[in-house]
Amino acid sequence: MAQVTELVERLIQPLLEDLGCELVDLEYQREQRGWILRVFLDKEGGINLDDCAAASREISSLLDVENIISTAYSLEVSSPGIERPLKKPQDFIRFSGQLVKIKTLDAIDPDTSGKNRKTFIGTLSGFEGDEVLLLLKNATAVSRIPLQQIDKANLKYEF
Repeated sequence: MAQVTELVERLIQPLLEDLGCELVDLEYQREQRGWILRVFLDKEGGINLDDCAAASREISSLLDVENIISTAYSLEVSSPGIERPLKKPQDFIRFSGQLVKIKTLDAIDPDTSGKNRKTFIGTLSGFEGDEVLLLLKNATAVSRIPLQQIDKANLKYEF
């Protein structure tokens, strides 16, 4: 499955750039109703339904021509949503100042509180070297979380 997503990503990346879209995430998985290829897009100023429809048409045509997915599948193209995932260093820079939730692969202690844990919520302070800078709630110093330790990172919306 990872090989399929890598092939699809390399194939559609130039197309998305031409459409002025950014690939946020890509999933290819088997569900009850069969295989699903999900493409999550964003763009400057936000993505709308017309953008998703246009991208879906173009991606579908390209994948049909290139025929890199051998099984039947459904294509879904959508916005990453209000709590969009953060994956690339540029994401952590772009959304600096925003509230985020980060889950790590291993329990770590980036704020030297003496408590190892896997889940962190705080204000994103940027990206430096290979580390995400995060000001945790009720903290005065910025914590550093190595990018390779991050399992999942998302913007966090609070009411």
